[in-house]
Amino acid sequence: MILERWLMPDEVFPDFSSVTPELLRERGIRFVFSDIDNTLATYDDPTPPPDTARWLRSMEKAGIRVVFVSNNGRERVESFAGPAGCPAYWKARKPLVGILKRAAREAGASAEESLLLGDQLLTDAAAGKRCGMTVFIVPPIRDKTTLFWRIKRRIERPYMEKFARSRGTGRG
Repeated sequence: MILERWLMPDEVFPDFSSVTPELLRERGIRFVFSDIDNTLATYDDPTPPPDTARWLRSMEKAGIRVVFVSNNGRERVESFAGPAGCPAYWKARKPLVGILKRAAREAGASAEESLLLGDQLLTDAAAGKRCGMTVFIVPPIRDKTTLFWRIKRRIERPYMEKFARSRGTGRG
């Protein structure tokens, strides 16, 4: 099924800090294209929180380049990315792939050495998979509870459950 091919992550981690430079090096990953909101920080964090800043420094020290690719607006993304010193792309319109492909091209990254890190299957995983990247998903830090978000998460649930069953970890 085509949706499953686009929505199934390669790995699911409890949070972004579980994605270590050592793990990425083992997999040949040199570039991380990361979502911001609910992946690395809450919507309320205008700049990277201390744990995110530490994680970003560890990536930089290991020679792994982090690039932010967010569906959020320019002001939000630039205010977060500026202190982090990372390239950033806003209004990416994930699951569309145009901005993500541009970000990879401008970073000099091939799909084989790239990771898409995010919290949503319908946007992040779909875009990363369609670009041929490895996809890691983390649970949302603090999810929104509007009807729209509840419906999105409900659509994602069977894919997360299937992923968990395929790994022998029970429910996703």
